[in-house]
Amino acid sequence: MHRLMAQHGVGDGRGPGEVAAADADRDQPDGDGVADLSDQQAEQVRGGESAGRGGRNVECLLALAIAIDGHPRIHALAADTDGVDGSEEIAGAVAGPDTLARAWALGLPPRERLDAHDGHGFFGALGDAVVTGPTRTNVNDFRALLIDAGTAAGVD
Repeated sequence: MHRLMAQHGVGDGRGPGEVAAADADRDQPDGDGVADLSDQQAEQVRGGESAGRGGRNVECLLALAIAIDGHPRIHALAADTDGVDGSEEIAGAVAGPDTLARAWALGLPPRERLDAHDGHGFFGALGDAVVTGPTRTNVNDFRALLIDAGTAAGVD
């Protein structure tokens, strides 16, 4: 089953991540599903004293990971098609059910990293960064959720 979910908003990347988590949790399909979140308006990642390394895709993904809190059926990808999210040649990252547990095990408090706008540092430390190199083709941000169907009681 494929589903399309679009989000629109202006602000930092965490808002769309939190909305996507709520939508995924509420609208889980009966079968496997892919939610395409790519129809995005630009979000601004705010700097300041706590400015870290990150772009709007990893900011969105980290907010989503925090919001789904290790949900066992939800996996996500957020990346920029030109291979550069923010100001670094890191396209984006992936997140799954074990993302937060692995972060805590490494001493990376997820909320602190989100508040510091350090998505690249966070996902890089986990080995979950997506590095494609510059593609020189900036089509759009690409954000998708994979929602596993799981198994019904008594069915393998």
